[in-house]
Amino acid sequence: MATVIGVRFKKIGKIYYFDPRDTLVKPGQHVIVETARGTEFGECVQGTHEVSDDEIVQPLKRLVRIATRSDHEIVESNELHAREAYRICRDKIAEHGLEMNLVTVECTFDLNKILFYFTADGRVDFRELVKDLASIFRTRIELRQIGVRDEAKMLGGLGICGRELCCTSYLDEFQPVSINMAKEQNLSLNPSKISGTCGRLMCCLKYEHEVYSELQKQTPKLDSLVETPEGRGTVVSTQMLRGTCRVLLEDGDDTPQQFACTDCAVLRSGKAKGRPAPGPQQAAAPGAPEPVRQPPRRAPRERPDPPADSEAAADMLAEDALLGAEKPHRRRRRGGRRH
Repeated sequence: MATVIGVRFKKIGKIYYFDPRDTLVKPGQHVIVETARGTEFGECVQGTHEVSDDEIVQPLKRLVRIATRSDHEIVESNELHAREAYRICRDKIAEHGLEMNLVTVECTFDLNKILFYFTADGRVDFRELVKDLASIFRTRIELRQIGVRDEAKMLGGLGICGRELCCTSYLDEFQPVSINMAKEQNLSLNPSKISGTCGRLMCCLKYEHEVYSELQKQTPKLDSLVETPEGRGTVVSTQMLRGTCRVLLEDGDDTPQQFACTDCAVLRSGKAKGRPAPGPQQAAAPGAPEPVRQPPRRAPRERPDPPADSEAAADMLAEDALLGAEKPHRRRRRGGRRH
């Protein structure tokens, strides 16, 4: 076990562990810590506590001190400096004609480095831009290309639900989202309805994925043949969250009946493939093996009868011999071309 504190450097960002060095730090206090980028200013979100050694990334950086009033003034000054750096960098990008979109600028606490975050469709040669920025600010310059999801997280905004973006409000890390999640939830596959502000699939598709995966195991597919308490029928619609399905009974009228999914035994999953559904008398007993279907046999090829006239048969044999003498015999190799 090791004694650590949890520090966050952005409003909604990843939590990093640091060694408090026998200092009691409470959540909500601002601290100065040592990082790989240098001295940084952050907020303590997890006070002094113990964690297992498996949760720590070695080597563990140290706490320098609890932030003072002068440290807060330095942070405010750095924010003004970052705004000025953003304006200058944007003008330099236009001057060099680079196809890149500047997102935001960050300065380290000790102004040892200035980081410029940008987005671009491909690789950008910004070597001349770095030289110009280094000559202006007289410090280390670093340009980082980020994705559209990170851009939306930094800039913020409102989603189609009317609320603040999830990545800006509370998501620490991005989770992988696939189009199969939208299919399992019976959502429209229209990109404008399942895509977020960043243009990627909405992160909220991941939230209910596990629930829909469990409900999908209990819900029969459309066009499935099921056995209900009132007889056999075909599933015409389902409601996963309610756990019900509407079945068109074979012996009933044209009005579908609603049943609980747990009361329906699936006889055939999905639509029949090229053959009608088995009737009540043809249905096999539960657990019985399906009969093996034999492929149809080809009818033997009929050969023409030889001519009855012996003279006509002799003429045909002589003609075949003559043709065989005029055309040389061609032999085909196995697996090769014809010569």
